[in-house]
Amino acid sequence: MLRTSASRVLDDSDRDEVLALLDTDPVANVFVASRVRSVGLNPARLGGQMWGFGPRGAIASLCYAGANLVPVAAGPEAVHAFADRARKQGRRCSSIVGPVDAVSLLWERLEPHWGPARAIRWAQPVMATSQRPPVLSDPLVRRVRPDEFETLLPACVAMFTEEVGISPNLGDGGALYRTRVAELIRIGRSYARIENGRVAFKAEIGAVTPQACQIQGVWVHPELRGRGLAVAGMAAVVEASLACFAPVVSLYVNDYNHAARAVYRKVGFREVDTFMSVLF
Repeated sequence: MLRTSASRVLDDSDRDEVLALLDTDPVANVFVASRVRSVGLNPARLGGQMWGFGPRGAIASLCYAGANLVPVAAGPEAVHAFADRARKQGRRCSSIVGPVDAVSLLWERLEPHWGPARAIRWAQPVMATSQRPPVLSDPLVRRVRPDEFETLLPACVAMFTEEVGISPNLGDGGALYRTRVAELIRIGRSYARIENGRVAFKAEIGAVTPQACQIQGVWVHPELRGRGLAVAGMAAVVEASLACFAPVVSLYVNDYNHAARAVYRKVGFREVDTFMSVLF
């Protein structure tokens, strides 16, 4: 039986120590690190809590507990501590996502209390590149303008529904999702090829730190698939990401999505880690 120490809720006084830990693996931790760098650790600004495992000055593991539950550098003892806190607090997240070893153990502890899951993605390769793509990029892929929000939104909803299995318009009518799509456009992290008022290809840079950024929401219009738009479009987004955001570009993808993995390999991505996601 593991001897489990308690976790604690961190605050802005822990920020430097938290960022130092996150920076030990900037690709795996890019989502959490981007949140902390943007808004700090105050729960009201963070949109959740950051749990720490280990004493002040020697924090060994973290768990972001917001819309997602994301363990960071979490070995078995830390995972058990985080699971205990999550179980007592009750499920407030829509997913658990992160390194496969930590997430699988966390779900093993939480499934009797939170299960069943709506879906489990057991293996999601994390892929990264720091090189310009070895293929030609699509010159028509560009930043989406704010006045193109209504054109882009249906493509974003279609991508989310196809990938996650439910519409982002459920619950609050899509208000939160619309806000996030608009925000990514506003800050220049939404890219697309738009022709005759229709989105042919799109992708966003969802998380950014000085060390890495993460592409998300890659989508090609169903009627245009199989024509090479994804390869050329991703090449354009990678070039823009390296030029504007970070020296390493990353993403993660379902292991069974062989077509997407082939696209990313053609663009220069290589597998560097494995995530797992539990969806509710």
